[in-house]
Amino acid sequence: MKNIWEKIKQINWADRRVFLVIAIVVLVFLMMDFNNRMVRSLQLEKQEQLLISRVAALEQTKQQLQADIAYANSDRAVEEWAREEAKLINEGDVPIVLQPQSAAAAAPTPTPLAEVKALSRLEIWKQLFWGD
Repeated sequence: MKNIWEKIKQINWADRRVFLVIAIVVLVFLMMDFNNRMVRSLQLEKQEQLLISRVAALEQTKQQLQADIAYANSDRAVEEWAREEAKLINEGDVPIVLQPQSAAAAAPTPTPLAEVKALSRLEIWKQLFWGD
């Protein structure tokens, strides 16, 4: 260690300034590189969080699809399809077939018209000035 310090002491001030400037430039480049690495690290962390959330959503979708497949393969789903869509019945069931409403529908009851009372000219003028 003493050899290094002795060599440094032997260098004149002008050379020391050059070494100092070189050291500062190297330090600035190291800080710029560190900053770039930190920015890239933050970007990668954001991407990681995005991918984690996408994986979680896909896992939920996968579970839902597996549940749907299990239901579709069950006897209950087959029976539900047969009764509702294929209109099939089991033995012993009594089918009820709804017929469309016939054309002979009940006619609506007419509403009575209000009587129109003929007013005299005097009554018309009274209503005009004083109301009912």
